[in-house]
Amino acid sequence: MADTRNGNPPFGRLMTAMITPFTDEGEVDFAKAAELAKNLVEAGNDGLIITGTTGEGPTLTEDEKLELYRVTKRAVGNASIVAGTGNYNTAESIHLTREAERCGVDGFLLVVPYYNNPPQEGLYQHFKAIANVTSLPCILYNVPPRSPRNLEANTLRRLAEIDNIVGVKEASGKLEQFNAVMSAVPDDFLVYSGNDSDTHTVMSLGGYGVISVSSHLVAGRTKQMINLLADGRTAEAAQIHLELLPLVDALFWQPNPMPVKAALNELGFKVGTPRLPLVDLTESEKDRLRAVLANHQFDAFLNRERMAVKA
Repeated sequence: MADTRNGNPPFGRLMTAMITPFTDEGEVDFAKAAELAKNLVEAGNDGLIITGTTGEGPTLTEDEKLELYRVTKRAVGNASIVAGTGNYNTAESIHLTREAERCGVDGFLLVVPYYNNPPQEGLYQHFKAIANVTSLPCILYNVPPRSPRNLEANTLRRLAEIDNIVGVKEASGKLEQFNAVMSAVPDDFLVYSGNDSDTHTVMSLGGYGVISVSSHLVAGRTKQMINLLADGRTAEAAQIHLELLPLVDALFWQPNPMPVKAALNELGFKVGTPRLPLVDLTESEKDRLRAVLANHQFDAFLNRERMAVKA
């Protein structure tokens, strides 16, 4: 895909879907969120998705979400903060999108509605209605494993005609869906891999980048892979892909973000445990995760935390 849509692309190639840190009492730790956001950008991320799936958006209050947008945007400066404001309720999604824009975010992530399972025309009208209340760029999020409905390529083609719908996070995990999407959308539409394990495939087909979970830990190495793919050096990128794959797999042994939160805690960057209905990993699961972590090098801020814990 080309690197422009109505001028320069609004977001970079590597974005982390950031976790939401909690205190031991289960409250949002806004100071830790700001610290993590700053560290992730310094590690190589071009921007962050806040209050998405990985950020446990469904269990956060509106006030918590809006404050997260404010504190992370202040922390990252010119890097992009994309607010996950979509849900299964169109009116609520419109309201949160308007409020988030007032917080200074740079764009929005709009997930395919879950639970109520709308048809394709419902998806089209839902996304169009949200996009129409903002001038900021919107990325759609297709994640059939978490919502029963797939955003079909023909529907995405129609939505791509809306000026400020600029991209899609494609997390179906299906090659036939990737192929259909790449064939359907304009050359300047940003197609992001929604699964770390699919980044090499999606970008080799012409995709733009990845909205990542593993980049909480290995943003630098992931950025190297993405740059190689953008340059067409797929064989070199494949070496990094295969190197990182055991870590990527480990981060999805249990529902996201349970493993990545446990990994950050193990590496000394304390982010608390997930909110119910998600739970912390069991001790046996943590032992299994530790064995994988021992085989990898991590971004500088985590290496500092790790050394501090050992000291």
